[in-house]
Amino acid sequence: MSDLPPEERLAKQRTLREWLAWQLRTTDATIRTLEAEVEQAKRQAQRAHAEARWKLEPARDRRSVLHRGGCGIWKGEHGYLDRHEVLEALADETLTVETCGVCRPETGLRE
Repeated sequence: MSDLPPEERLAKQRTLREWLAWQLRTTDATIRTLEAEVEQAKRQAQRAHAEARWKLEPARDRRSVLHRGGCGIWKGEHGYLDRHEVLEALADETLTVETCGVCRPETGLRE
């Protein structure tokens, strides 16, 4: 063991315990910060994925509205369309597709 008296050994152990508790609090705070950063990056990636795609509001009276994937006018989450699928929908003569006046989805269809 140690040549120190029990009181001093106890004081050292308490000091060590306080330091370890501080380390744990610091580590927990770092973990929380990193978890928040991971979640934010995930949301940004999902947003970027949506913005690069389109969504087609279901037809009413054979008229449908095309939106950018991130448009908040229509919240439908039934899947996103890629450029090729949108061009097919626009070419479909049995369906009238209007474009959203807010998100202006046609700009992303130009080459």
